[in-house]
Amino acid sequence: MSIEKPEELVRYREPEELLGFAKDYPAEVELKGRITESLIREISKVKKEPEWMTRLRLKSLELFYKLPMPNWLQGIEMLDLDTMAHYVKPDIELSSSWDDIPKEVREYYEKIGIPELEAKVLHGLSAQYESETIYHKMKKSLEDKGVIMIPMEEAVQKYPDIVKRYFLRIFPPSDHKFAALHGALWSGGVFVYVPKGVRVEAPIEAFFLIGRAFESQFEHTLLIADENSYIYFIEGCTAPMYKGFSFHDGMVELYAHRGAHIRFTTFQNWSKHVINFNNKRAIAEENARVDWVEGSIGSMLTYVYPSTVLRGKGSSSRSVVFTLAKGPYLKDSGSKMFHVAPNTKSRIVNKSISVDGGINVYRGVIRIPYGARNAVSNVECESLILDDKSYAYTYPHNQIEEPTASVSHEATTMRLTEDQIFYLLSRGLDEDDAKNLLIMGFLDELFIEVPFEVAHVLKKVLEIEFEKLGGVG
Repeated sequence: MSIEKPEELVRYREPEELLGFAKDYPAEVELKGRITESLIREISKVKKEPEWMTRLRLKSLELFYKLPMPNWLQGIEMLDLDTMAHYVKPDIELSSSWDDIPKEVREYYEKIGIPELEAKVLHGLSAQYESETIYHKMKKSLEDKGVIMIPMEEAVQKYPDIVKRYFLRIFPPSDHKFAALHGALWSGGVFVYVPKGVRVEAPIEAFFLIGRAFESQFEHTLLIADENSYIYFIEGCTAPMYKGFSFHDGMVELYAHRGAHIRFTTFQNWSKHVINFNNKRAIAEENARVDWVEGSIGSMLTYVYPSTVLRGKGSSSRSVVFTLAKGPYLKDSGSKMFHVAPNTKSRIVNKSISVDGGINVYRGVIRIPYGARNAVSNVECESLILDDKSYAYTYPHNQIEEPTASVSHEATTMRLTEDQIFYLLSRGLDEDDAKNLLIMGFLDELFIEVPFEVAHVLKKVLEIEFEKLGGVG
């Protein structure tokens, strides 16, 4: 038995099998070309923003042109921002009913199963198409508890004092060039506030879709969990196929106050014509906890590093990241943990699958300065390579100045072997089921982290990449 040919193990299907090719839906407003002060002011004018937000955008634009290109980037030279649309407002009114969303756009979300998931599992859903939110709904039971979940633009108008306190403060635009670009061009996203002591047990979700080529999307999610609260938030991303490419440069900022617990899960399945940047950072105060789950399946290039600043004593964070690099594509991911208080704990689990020339890179940071006494951090990197033309690299960067800290790093790289396949065949499985069982078993920690219904949706998305999942799980 031979498994040398990767196509015998995994058959890649283009996303048009699920979403089809992009539809040319009309835009009410489209702003494109060179990113100038006048373009930024026009976006702010269309959104009817207060002057302080316009100034924040212009300051970010200034930083964008001053900051150098990050030196870890590969393949970004194909991105010509001057040819792209940076703000596209579709000709669709914001609604809380799927019946009000035009059929040709609604079908995208229906094929992924978003309305069905909302009806069965979610307590809130915000759906963005192009640069604006088109669907938004939250259950009354959460409103009665004082939970706020509204489009980000609405929060700027209704809660300016809260937004000023957190917006671009957790992940400042000075961090790197594309964070600054996001600060200048952000549009869409969702604002969530959970009051003290309130628990949002059922998940709420934001779902983002880029519907055309040569377009940029810059949604911004800001989530604030007040003292001793709990929330589970899911972020989904996808796109149909294009004849060109598009660019995603989103941002997530999380703030967990004392004793709060935030679970933030992302599953992205961009089409292979999307260059994906995702800037994600959380701050955890005393005894707070932040859990990240990142599942990255699609895109041409992906750069994403969920990060937590453990600012309060006794705070903790865990980050589980999975990336699939199929074909001549790159996934550059990892996690960053900054321990700046005593008795803090972090755990990073990074799993990657590379096949058919795919490249996976783990790029992580553990920072423990002097004074963060008894900080503990553990990093586990596991790479599964399915053929001899794919690669996986691990670049850990540990900055440990505190002598009482405990830090460990484990990295393993493995391949599927004929012996593994033969063993499962001898137990009565056919070859396809045996291969899929081994691959899905490799991802067990990813599925454990999400509710059953969400895991089911994830497996549905993975069917785009793997030939057969029906007998798994």
